Amino acid sequence: MQTFARRTFGSLNVNRADLQPLSDERIEDATALLAASGWSGAYYLAGYALECALKSCVLAYVERTGIIFEDKRFAEKCWTHDLETLVKQADLIAERGRATAANTQLGDNWLLAKDWSEKTRYRLTSQQQAEELFDALTDNPDGVLQWVKNHW
Repeated sequence: MQTFARRTFGSLNVNRADLQPLSDERIEDATALLAASGWSGAYYLAGYALECALKSCVLAYVERTGIIFEDKRFAEKCWTHDLETLVKQADLIAERGRATAANTQLGDNWLLAKDWSEKTRYRLTSQQQAEELFDALTDNPDGVLQWVKNHW
């Protein structure tokens, strides 16, 4: 069923099985950039890891529900880098609310992560900002990516 929910990005066909290792690889890239003092790149790639993970969740939701056959505009709404929109498109708003209410550290981590934008590739980021986002995403067991992976 993995091939059912396949998105086309430019000339690339990308499915859940593609997005999941991409998310992991972007975190590895961010780790290397942090070690090399590449704060802006690390910040951008860490956030991009979350975007890939959330897009995998969107595709999981499509596979479970067949929503694209009910809402013809659903796919259009997925062409975004906006993390909050992707959480909504993956039908994870209520689940995230329950999880962050039960786990304040996860809630704090989401508050840091939600501010990422693909536009950050055009700005300089401080060491503190890069490390805070990276930690918010990768914190074990309360990291945002850890939580998202439970839904992809």
